[in-house]
Amino acid sequence: MSISLFVAAPLALLLASCAATSTFVGQQQAAGPAAAADGISVYFNQRRQARYRSPLTDTLRQGDDLEQVVLDAVAGARSSVSLAVQELTLPRIAQALVERHRAGVHVRVVLENSYSTPWSRQHPSELDDHARHRWQRLHDLSDGDQDGTVTQAERRAGDAVALLLEGGVPLLDDTADGSAGSGLMHHKFLVVDGREVVTGSANFTSSGIHGDAGAPSSRGNANHMVRIHSTALAGLFEEEFSRLWGDGPGGREDGRFGLGKGGGGSVRLRQGDGRLEVLFAPHPRKDGNNGLAFIEQVLAMARTQVDMALFVFSDQGIADRLETLAQRGVNIRLLVDPGFATRSYSELLDLAGVVRPDRRCRVEAGNKPWPPGLAEVGIPQLPRGDKLHHKFAVVDNTTVITGSFNWSPSAAHQNDETLLVIKHPKLAAAFDREFSRLWQNAELGITPRLQSQLERDRLRCPETVNLAPPSALL
Repeated sequence: MSISLFVAAPLALLLASCAATSTFVGQQQAAGPAAAADGISVYFNQRRQARYRSPLTDTLRQGDDLEQVVLDAVAGARSSVSLAVQELTLPRIAQALVERHRAGVHVRVVLENSYSTPWSRQHPSELDDHARHRWQRLHDLSDGDQDGTVTQAERRAGDAVALLLEGGVPLLDDTADGSAGSGLMHHKFLVVDGREVVTGSANFTSSGIHGDAGAPSSRGNANHMVRIHSTALAGLFEEEFSRLWGDGPGGREDGRFGLGKGGGGSVRLRQGDGRLEVLFAPHPRKDGNNGLAFIEQVLAMARTQVDMALFVFSDQGIADRLETLAQRGVNIRLLVDPGFATRSYSELLDLAGVVRPDRRCRVEAGNKPWPPGLAEVGIPQLPRGDKLHHKFAVVDNTTVITGSFNWSPSAAHQNDETLLVIKHPKLAAAFDREFSRLWQNAELGITPRLQSQLERDRLRCPETVNLAPPSALL
């Protein structure tokens, strides 16, 4: 559906309130990127070599300011801005979009339906646990003067979606096709003037970029952004956006989300001395163009090295492909977010050579633990509350797989997603450095925590565990 305006307010008053009370102040111009070549720049929000002033603590911190990357791109818009992002809660980005809209720029926004209602117009008692926790985080972030009381002006100034609506920015979500929503509208991309694309792994939220309110050690989920100047690539992203948008808010329910988009194959482009290839998901399970098959094809080209930093890894086919590569002598290294790494469906377990049954003592169909397990798999040590939210792999130090796409069947067959392959050694080197940073203090192999989980599994599901191959029993 399209999102309508609930409460009208003078925009000038709202923006003045934001400037006066919002937590999101005091940011500085973004520092140089982690790498730049042939019109492509790469940024990482926990990079040690960069500094910016945190809008949460007003102190200098390590990392590239991903919010500023978005703000700079929006500020440069002269004709159009098309934004498709799962979640947008940063008021400064909303303000920038409203300002461009008021200046006559054609601004359009698509969100995931779970996050398209202004939080300030919700009541926590009516929300489920997840939504209530999110409401509390956003409520706390809007306390601009940190006096423990959130005024009505602070609530309105701290609500990015409300700012968009009250500013008249056209906005819709993935119910615009007449459904209850796609699997997830999981895109994270911005197209400016039909010539520039900003994309990557980060949602436009404080927890996705800067960190969490009241958690001084938090640095935001480990994320990256890629800014690409290419009219050809921007045209492909505009085509994807147009499928989602249909005829816009208030028109027919003709937006196309999920499998309604009809799939399609990847498109390859030259970019200076490098190459880009983009694929938009989802696809039917029997469609050979699907994102998981695409990832397999890229990995299959590996000759020496594959390094992966993944939020989720739950596809058996890719795990099997990696085993084939390892048998050929390719060096495989894998890091997965600690919250997902040891779940029963995690393919990290296969690579480690172990099996974990689910809560009903069932083992995943087609499960295939490696004999012997790989020692070079594990979890990174992250600031408290942060997640490994990357979805990237580096192949042979020259090719990067990135985008919004988690390595899971849901991403391939249900969600609106982007997969982007960048073949360029200089840019791949920046992702190599980020992987090395995460790898430096990672917990690898069968950690004490995983060993304890396996012992509990043996007690909880003795019959299931006894059916596992000996190599998986430790």
